[in-house]
Amino acid sequence: MAFSGVLLTSVLLAAGLSVPSAPSVATDGAPLIRLVSDPGSGVRSVDVPLTARTLRTVGAARAAGTRTPMLRTSTYRMLGLTWHGADPQLRVRTRSAGAWSAWRPMPALTDLPDTGTPEGSRPVHGTEPLWVGPSDGVQVGVRGPARDLELVLIDPGTGSSDEATGGPLPLPRTTPSTPDRAPRPEILTRRDWGADGSWRNSDPRYNRTIKQVHVHHTATGNDYTADDVPGLIRGMYRYHTHNLGWSDIGYNFLVDRFGRTWLGRAGGAGRPVRGAHTLGFNNTSTGVAVIGNFEEKQPSDKVLNAVVRLAAWKLDRNDRRPAGHVWVVSQGSDRYRDGRRVRLPVIDGHRDTNQTACPGQDLYDMLPVIRRRTQARVDRY
Repeated sequence: MAFSGVLLTSVLLAAGLSVPSAPSVATDGAPLIRLVSDPGSGVRSVDVPLTARTLRTVGAARAAGTRTPMLRTSTYRMLGLTWHGADPQLRVRTRSAGAWSAWRPMPALTDLPDTGTPEGSRPVHGTEPLWVGPSDGVQVGVRGPARDLELVLIDPGTGSSDEATGGPLPLPRTTPSTPDRAPRPEILTRRDWGADGSWRNSDPRYNRTIKQVHVHHTATGNDYTADDVPGLIRGMYRYHTHNLGWSDIGYNFLVDRFGRTWLGRAGGAGRPVRGAHTLGFNNTSTGVAVIGNFEEKQPSDKVLNAVVRLAAWKLDRNDRRPAGHVWVVSQGSDRYRDGRRVRLPVIDGHRDTNQTACPGQDLYDMLPVIRRRTQARVDRY
């Protein structure tokens, strides 16, 4: 699909970018969309406004939706889309090694901060960020309203600590700090994934206690390597802070498909840090996100073991029964109104509190197993 170089130039200028010189011009005459480096972190990114002038009608009827041209870019590895107002239906396809992927849906993000908080008052809506690996092209399809729609492209680069964390870790050999508590598992730090502290715009907030562990998936894709993980988390952190306006990455903890546990939000792994992951229920919980899409793949034993060890440690410290239920008061979600008292599992899936498919059916189906094994681990100590 041809695209006017004049129109794309206006997009680049609107995004605050310079138009590349002749060597960077695609063969069809359209300028290359360049990612720009963040001086401190080495993360490269670009936010491209997708205006009505850059979206073309598909077919004869506008109801069928609109698309961008097939845009050529410098190398990126993660993408997302943001907008204001009502949620549109979005999909993307990307180019890697000269081949275009199939179209993939880009659902609206449902891992959210609570309303009434500084983070929750932001008017920006967004999709889940999608990890696509090294890519140099993208096309976006839109149906429905899309006010102030922007395409976000991110290349998290390589941090100094990435190689050191690039292989599966041995099983934790920690011992409990006291004889009657489940031990703290091995947790890789924010330094291990290269968090840039200057991106945070406020100090951590803390809950009075932890009543629940909410289990999520990131829906970012499953085809990542062990070496990709630090960059993948850096990309999410950049997207959450720069594009959604949150104070930090939303999740308290992340578990990768190799069974490694990573500290997400700052404030101390052992403290009741308030996250931005479960709209209406962040004030009494901690959130652990398994990196991947579990509508498409079953979680491995390594993943389940990591979630069990983390949940046992956090819940035992707060005198919770992992296999039980607890009463909590919603602060307002799309499933439970503000002020409603709800009885929920101590370890639940995100879909138990919000209208979402998260954490994916295959991971959600394993929650009874996770509860039983977490309870057994707590009972053991």
